[in-house]
Amino acid sequence: MNAEVIAIGDELTSGLRLDTNTQWLSQRLGDLGIRVLYHTTVGDDLAANVRVFREAFDRAEVVVSTGGLGPTADDLTRDAVAEATGTVLELNDQVLTHIQSMFARRQRPMPEQNIVQAKFPSGSRVISNPHGTAPGIDIDVPRPDRTSSRLFALPGVPAEMREMWGESVAPALIEVLGENRRFIRHRRIKCFGIGESDLEKMLPDLIRRGQQPSVGITVSRATITLRVTAEAESEFACFEAMEPTIATIHDCLGSLIFGEEDDELQHVVVRLLSEKMQSVSVAEWGTGALVMQWLREVDFDNDHFVAGHVLSAKSMIGSNGLNSDKDIVTEFARQCRDQFNTDFGLAIGQIPKVDSQPNSQASVSIALASASDLVVKSFPLAGHPDIVIARAAKQALNMLRHTLLEC
Repeated sequence: MNAEVIAIGDELTSGLRLDTNTQWLSQRLGDLGIRVLYHTTVGDDLAANVRVFREAFDRAEVVVSTGGLGPTADDLTRDAVAEATGTVLELNDQVLTHIQSMFARRQRPMPEQNIVQAKFPSGSRVISNPHGTAPGIDIDVPRPDRTSSRLFALPGVPAEMREMWGESVAPALIEVLGENRRFIRHRRIKCFGIGESDLEKMLPDLIRRGQQPSVGITVSRATITLRVTAEAESEFACFEAMEPTIATIHDCLGSLIFGEEDDELQHVVVRLLSEKMQSVSVAEWGTGALVMQWLREVDFDNDHFVAGHVLSAKSMIGSNGLNSDKDIVTEFARQCRDQFNTDFGLAIGQIPKVDSQPNSQASVSIALASASDLVVKSFPLAGHPDIVIARAAKQALNMLRHTLLEC
């Protein structure tokens, strides 16, 4: 069973508000085993809404819309649904009584225009909205020579929409699916330290479309996420079906994998420091305080990330007389560890301006000092300038991660 999610409103198409309803609904539909193939966003225009609904009914068995069910002139969903389905709007006295009672409880007179919220396309069912004046619409839309499409039109207020989904829409869909219900589940594997195309080459045809389980790949600020997706008759069967693919990914990528699901490098580093009962202090030059911020967010009590410096000039930790970036960060790392009496001192050097030309070369020096060793490396900085600082900060955390794994 396939679905389409429609988000309605000029505030969305203008970019003035972020559409989080579509993301949430797509996740819930996936939880039920219903694959979402289309996301559509449409402004407050009646003709455009009618076209969008007709197209959705034609290509999806389940359509869920949000927005456009209020009482004002720009709330067009009920009119668009009626026109798209060839029905007429009819007043539902029971819904009108409910809306009137809500205004009475608030000790306010009900405006005349709120009556429109009690009008529904003929043949549709009411989706109760216990805490709002905008009930939803549930209607079957016949399709020649095919099973009908079913529309659930919900209000755009997230709290109301989510409550109505849980109490009415999800149970209705589970009933329709019956014994034929399928489950769709995902696992996310996080990687760092290699480019997207190079990582794909390391995987034996796993990214190819049409495979089960499927493997998708996305990149965000130099972190690569592999999304493994399986569809089966139960949740357990989904995760069981993923295991051979996940094992292959681990065999191929090894320590490039640093975590799963919501893990970021700072979560893994703090966990390793905790397991080994060790601590780190940080000196940041080119990354400002980004590494320290990330570590502090995870280790709020400073049990393992003890302290650090933000540097703006070479002289801030006695770097006079040192000639190269590697020499400078080496001294930063050593002095930081000694000053704060930590197991590790981590230092990130300056970040040169990254040229957008393909053959340009730029790098950042990172040093890690411990009681028994002092390692300094230079990492190339490539890609869009917007991610350079984040990439450098992650290189520093990844360098510490690898050292902790070897301890």
